[in-house]
Amino acid sequence: MQKYVFKNIKVVNEGQIIPADVLIVNDRIEKISSQINEKGNIHEINGEGLHLLPGAIDDQVHFREPGLTHKADIYTESRAAVAGGVTSFMEMPNTIPNALTISLLEDKYKIAAQKSAANYSFFMGVSNDNAPEALKVNQFKNNICGIKIFMGSSTGNMLVDNHSTLNKIFSESEVLIATHCEDERIIKRNYESLKKIKPILDASDHPIIRDAEACFESSLIAIQFAQKHGSRLHILHISTEKELQLFSNMLPIKDKRITAEVCVHHLHFTAEDYEKLGYKIKCNPAIKAPENKKALWQALNDDRLDVIATDHAPHLLSEKEGPYEHAHAGLPLVQHPVLLMLYHHSIGNITLETMVRKMSHAVADCFQIKDRGYIREGYFADLVVANLNKPCTVQKNNLLYKCGWSPLEGFKFTASIEKTMINGNMVYENGSINDSFIGKRLLFNR
Repeated sequence: MQKYVFKNIKVVNEGQIIPADVLIVNDRIEKISSQINEKGNIHEINGEGLHLLPGAIDDQVHFREPGLTHKADIYTESRAAVAGGVTSFMEMPNTIPNALTISLLEDKYKIAAQKSAANYSFFMGVSNDNAPEALKVNQFKNNICGIKIFMGSSTGNMLVDNHSTLNKIFSESEVLIATHCEDERIIKRNYESLKKIKPILDASDHPIIRDAEACFESSLIAIQFAQKHGSRLHILHISTEKELQLFSNMLPIKDKRITAEVCVHHLHFTAEDYEKLGYKIKCNPAIKAPENKKALWQALNDDRLDVIATDHAPHLLSEKEGPYEHAHAGLPLVQHPVLLMLYHHSIGNITLETMVRKMSHAVADCFQIKDRGYIREGYFADLVVANLNKPCTVQKNNLLYKCGWSPLEGFKFTASIEKTMINGNMVYENGSINDSFIGKRLLFNR
């Protein structure tokens, strides 16, 4: 029997910050109390001056395996996640081959079961011609996070612009439908118009080509399908002020049928950062003008935006070089979302309680994840120890991404991640990862 006890640590959970002791027995949280005096063979952790957070659950990552492992793989990126306090992830289907069949989807689960440091789930992909196959996930709704629809361009045969396909998925899916919403026709029109007056494009043109209208029109279509059929819709990476009018804060997340995600890079960067970072921050949807960032923060805090994620999407630096048409879209971010939000807490943009709610509680509620996302007795011990008084700096030599770079290089965080526990195992501690532990497949209460 494996036991840990965190002594006199500040527990950030369910809207409160309370000094407490927390007892872990095997893979579960056994007891939370003002004082725990447990006897026997037990690992005691002094929590003085530290905060205990539920592990972050990242509902949108691209770990590139299979088929694109020159950029990243499940082993490397899950280790980076764990070092950053992300204890569970949900990975996207635009690998090679695209996860467009149940068999190909299960192949990814088999890979993760061999080498993922974090807990994991994988989305089923949709193309214009695989709706019957995609809907087979209804038979496995308790152990697959959801269906992913790219209503904007993606790797391979995954742009879904056929309304008959969309109607079938939205009308028949019994699991959450996650969408990437950008209107491909508007994007193409903007690109062609801009090229006529500016033949050589640069990174700063990206938000002009992938503008607010492209995002809004696509999100509106997804919402109209969801409202028509009563579907469970989750729109990923909202990036514009205009889209925010589509979402409500009138219901708690457990009762919402339509929810929205915001990503850390849209909360941190603006279009002004293209001058310094160029294609390093090219991503889809694009990072846009500063007024959008301000509006996103407001909507996050008033609950129109429900969860925070990364959309971790690593590429080699050589793949991020211009010209515009060559530079791949996506940023490596999964090692730093908790630290980035702790930084924004330090400058007054978000409370610790809200941060934990948006990165852990709300994700668990949104996807109906079983026994995770909270610090509760009987729940899995997915926990993060943060030191809010110990700054750290992003440097190449402390990056764990296979691609070896970050748009945050040189940035000084105000806090540090000291330990990450997953399923009761101390997987990350003192800058080192214990590779002997493998995460578990996420299960869902559906």
